[in-house]
Amino acid sequence: MGIRRRARELALQFLYQYDSLKESSADSEDVEELLLLFWDSNGLSLEGDTKEFTSTLVRGSCSNLTYIDGIISSYSEHWRLTRMSTIDRNILRIAIYELLYLSNIPPPVTIDEAVELGKKFGAEESGSFVNGILDKIRVAQEKGDFSNDK
Repeated sequence: MGIRRRARELALQFLYQYDSLKESSADSEDVEELLLLFWDSNGLSLEGDTKEFTSTLVRGSCSNLTYIDGIISSYSEHWRLTRMSTIDRNILRIAIYELLYLSNIPPPVTIDEAVELGKKFGAEESGSFVNGILDKIRVAQEKGDFSNDK
């Protein structure tokens, strides 16, 4: 498995846990503390590129969460964030962060990786669902509808 694919899987695991924690806790949890706990509690002593890319995805997705969730809400017709599965919602968050903020990754690669995550970890229709939303966002991004300064 490639470094970035593994990092995306780990970021998805973290965001899934983070999402669950946010729902059950009124406190705003510090992402940095939770990230350290994530590495320790899962026995993950990853070093180098995998850990670095995972951390980039986690920090970026979490720090831009409100903006990213607004985009998801705008481009997911008839689907509120709360109705989406936790897996699909967090795959979209990671992929949108990549699309908007990591210009060194081609959009088709980001979308393909997100679809694969959906197929592997989501429901039967997750891959198609994720692909449909991300493709709309990709088209809007190509038209210049988004700004990275949010």
